[in-house]
Amino acid sequence: MQYGICNLSIVALRLEPSDTSEMVSQVLYGEHFKVLEQRKKWSRIRLAFDKYEGWIDNKQYLEVTEENYNNFDKTSPQLVGDLIDFVSTQENQLIPIPLGASLVPLSFLNHQYEGTIISGLQPKEQLIETAFLFLNAPYLWGGKTHFGLDCSGFTQMVYKLNGHKIQRDAAQQATQGEALSFIEESEPGDLAFFDNEEGKITHVGIIMQDNYIIHAHGKVRVDRIDHTGIFSSEKRTHTHKLRVIKRIV
Repeated sequence: MQYGICNLSIVALRLEPSDTSEMVSQVLYGEHFKVLEQRKKWSRIRLAFDKYEGWIDNKQYLEVTEENYNNFDKTSPQLVGDLIDFVSTQENQLIPIPLGASLVPLSFLNHQYEGTIISGLQPKEQLIETAFLFLNAPYLWGGKTHFGLDCSGFTQMVYKLNGHKIQRDAAQQATQGEALSFIEESEPGDLAFFDNEEGKITHVGIIMQDNYIIHAHGKVRVDRIDHTGIFSSEKRTHTHKLRVIKRIV
């Protein structure tokens, strides 16, 4: 088994080993992973944080030892707390790093960081405040940063920044937590899931107070939610059909 770490700001994780393949997620600076298969130009990896798998360009990560990997795993998470910041290299070069990037391997990479650090579990009410950091960020399939993110990338990053691990895709996240019977039982920070005509869960958002929801749809936005689903005041119609509300925290 081989192991790796992302030493660049944001790297595409692809469905297939090709630059033209669908981006299914992103690997942020400092994230470590197992290398499941290595080819001449591409490696199939499994991220330590959420066990998500995909293909990454061999030029866009560094190999590490199993001991390094285990040490990263054992260390309490330390995350970048600003929308964008920088680390400096030994050559006095700057590398931009996004909100939620991992600072655990700083010493291994010989990088310096002087910005805001987030660590530990935060109270549930902090989830909504964190979510608003991403307000108006554009929708990007597979994205996980305020430069572009998808619905489940948004919810995963909000929870991650508050010390909670949830899975990557909406359907995976829907398997976690406790299901609520009625929307009236929900609290700010609970997750609402929505399905398509085939009954497949394809969307997720974060419940707010007074029957509002914040979610990534075109951009990270705030809409109304009721028993039917998400109601867009702009379109004057429901855009997503409610399937279930889950309490993760």
